[in-house]
Amino acid sequence: MTIGQIFKIHSDFYYINCGNQIFECKVREVLKKQKQKIFVGDYVEFSDGAIEKILPRKNFITRPSVSNIDRVIIVSAVKEPELDFSQLNRYISLTKYHNLNTVLCFNKNDLSEDDKTIEKVFSIYEPLGYEILFTSALEGYGTEEFKSLLKGKTSVLCGSSGVGKSSLINAVFPGLNLKTKKISEKTLRGTHTTRHCEIIPLDNDSRIVDTPGFSNLKFDFLMPNEVDLLFPEISKFKKQCRFQDCLHITETGCAVKDNLDKIDETRYKSYIELANEAKEYKERVKYQGIKAETSHKQHNNKTAVKISTKKRQSARNTRKQNIYKDIKNEGID
Repeated sequence: MTIGQIFKIHSDFYYINCGNQIFECKVREVLKKQKQKIFVGDYVEFSDGAIEKILPRKNFITRPSVSNIDRVIIVSAVKEPELDFSQLNRYISLTKYHNLNTVLCFNKNDLSEDDKTIEKVFSIYEPLGYEILFTSALEGYGTEEFKSLLKGKTSVLCGSSGVGKSSLINAVFPGLNLKTKKISEKTLRGTHTTRHCEIIPLDNDSRIVDTPGFSNLKFDFLMPNEVDLLFPEISKFKKQCRFQDCLHITETGCAVKDNLDKIDETRYKSYIELANEAKEYKERVKYQGIKAETSHKQHNNKTAVKISTKKRQSARNTRKQNIYKDIKNEGID
């Protein structure tokens, strides 16, 4: 059995880097039946053109679907498209949920007409402990700092289409010559140039994961009372709330609402949006029963296939029948 790392997924084909060789593989039917999600960045065991086993992950992020990474760099545009704090807070909350090291990069700084946006960004996110970098791929501003971020790391770039992720990579490593495209003059929104996630080697010890831009990121996978944990400036007041299950929206005796002057307005608005999406998810789980039993489990960093309830019951029935046969046979003797 050979071990390698998936660096690209296209259609039903998985491209695996093993030493200095590239292998094109598919997935064994047994893994498909287990419904295990395979990410770019996964280390796998494979043989005869088929993936046999997914090895334990150091970490992962669900969107973009990438695993075993050192850092996430969230790229936003200062202008064209306009800086969307709501979308930025969603990206930040997602990396917070997955407990990943995160840097905030604001590109197209050459289009900024004043320093108000820069001041606002620092006032909101610097107190939260985020490393912040302003860049201009066009003018080369901040590109050396951006390059130093990538040194010796596997970094994932995520952000909306048109913010300049590929342009930034080209500015630092022009030899890669990644495809770029201007934003639409009609919609003032970016268009997809990167079509899939792919790990791109930059030098001997640095790699970057170029990802498709996306904006439809919903928090319909967690419970409402978990959302405030993604906003440290909100969760720090949680213990002072009158009710333990306070969602900090309409409840009385809410310490968060009493301290809204200490919380940025865009951050609190984003919290409410995410909490409402989580409430919708909770209702679906409650009334539609969409929570399914997983086909595998993790124990001591090992993945094992779970036996279904039906098969467990079948095994119990077989054991019972064998016991009854033994008892009957003993009675005959």
